[in-house]
Amino acid sequence: MARDALAATADAQAALKKKTAAARSWILFDSSGEGTILDADKYAIMHRVQIHARDLRILDPLLSYPSTILGRERAIVLNLEHIKAIITADEVLLRDPTEENVIPIVEELRRRLRSDNDINQAHGEGRENINGQHDIEGVEEDESPFEFRALEVALEAICSHLDARTTELETAAYPALDELTSKISSRNLDRVRKLKSAMTRLTARVQKVRDELEQLLDDDDDMADLYLTRKLAGASSPVSGSPTIGSKISRASRASAATIHGNENDVEELEMLLEAYFMQIDGTLNKLATLREYIDDTEDYINIQLDNHRNQLIQLELFLSSGTVCLSLYALVAGIFGMNIPYSWNDNHGYVFKWVVGISGLVSGFLFIFIIAYARHKGLVGS
Repeated sequence: MARDALAATADAQAALKKKTAAARSWILFDSSGEGTILDADKYAIMHRVQIHARDLRILDPLLSYPSTILGRERAIVLNLEHIKAIITADEVLLRDPTEENVIPIVEELRRRLRSDNDINQAHGEGRENINGQHDIEGVEEDESPFEFRALEVALEAICSHLDARTTELETAAYPALDELTSKISSRNLDRVRKLKSAMTRLTARVQKVRDELEQLLDDDDDMADLYLTRKLAGASSPVSGSPTIGSKISRASRASAATIHGNENDVEELEMLLEAYFMQIDGTLNKLATLREYIDDTEDYINIQLDNHRNQLIQLELFLSSGTVCLSLYALVAGIFGMNIPYSWNDNHGYVFKWVVGISGLVSGFLFIFIIAYARHKGLVGS
């Protein structure tokens, strides 16, 4: 009974730890860069950021979804490899903050958002005595919306991560390919095979991110959906006098509110941001394409070498076959004279043996030379 009680207690503690770990799988960053671990389930997350379950399911690590950047009414759902985040107009929710690949992103978000917040506070103090119109214009020049700053951190992290993996692959692949060209062995072939498989997987990952950025750049409506601050400013402009609403909108929101009536479909800022990282990820893809071409060239060179060796073996086989045919004629003569048949013409003619052996050898030799000369004349063997 005591053992059963101890086992039940241990199971309960393990279940509690597992539940706690599952609940604490999100970290929240506000506009000041302060991070908070959220003890919330998926329904609380859905209610907080106002997205549907199908959007949150994209961020489930147990499900295989391609790289995606979705713009919703009040949130951006971001799924880029290991970066799974939800960005709103004033906060960022990042999944699995303790994962090895996510920890640098957590630190970068904290550093970047704090730095931007300090700069914004300094600008605000410097403009306290300036009229509101000038304040809006200055903010509009100096500050990007919060969601774009968070999105930039995510894009920079994923592009740098994939570029680093590509550099590591190049560092390992090029020496291995050069070694294979100098010495074809099972070990070198297996090593190149593994590197080629890794390159194929990495190329697929980079291609997915590139395709998602390209799809966004091709559709202005999708890019406009990512302007959360502008949509929030537009929705709150009729009641801008309310202190509650006004306190929730940053200076970037007010700047967007000043320009929203001018052109709601202006996506130039986001387009320039996406183009910069699209060019970076496209450069990474070009590196992988160059590596693939180098691998293909190496394979062609190895196939040429193997074909050359195969041709040499065929030539050797031709020589051996020709020699065998000539020797078979020589053996035929020996077999005829070696038959156990009584005959009398060999009596008292011992010199005939020398003539038969000599003539048979010469005929076999001339026949071998004739076959080889004919093969070279027809180009069947090398000169």
